[in-house]
Amino acid sequence: MAAKKAKKKGKRTRTTLRSSKGTKLYAVRNADGTFHDIQSYKRSHAADLRRTSKEEAAAKAKKKTKAKTKAKTKVKAKAKAKKSKKVAARKK
Repeated sequence: MAAKKAKKKGKRTRTTLRSSKGTKLYAVRNADGTFHDIQSYKRSHAADLRRTSKEEAAAKAKKKTKAKTKAKTKVKAKAKAKKSKKVAARKK
């Protein structure tokens, strides 16, 4: 069985492997390659999905600010159009 290594920033890496019963596991290794901890893949993977990475959080914040800016410009454009209509109506 070929073990897959997960690239992770930091000193510890996780390797997926299977137990004698066939349960998928994560083996957390130290920088020197020794086992630090062995975790159930099911629970670890679920925890990973619940956790938001720094990159995801930054992208979400960027998207939110972009949407806010777009909404502000839309409101300003509407107000400007409304004002110009009022001015045009007064001149008539």
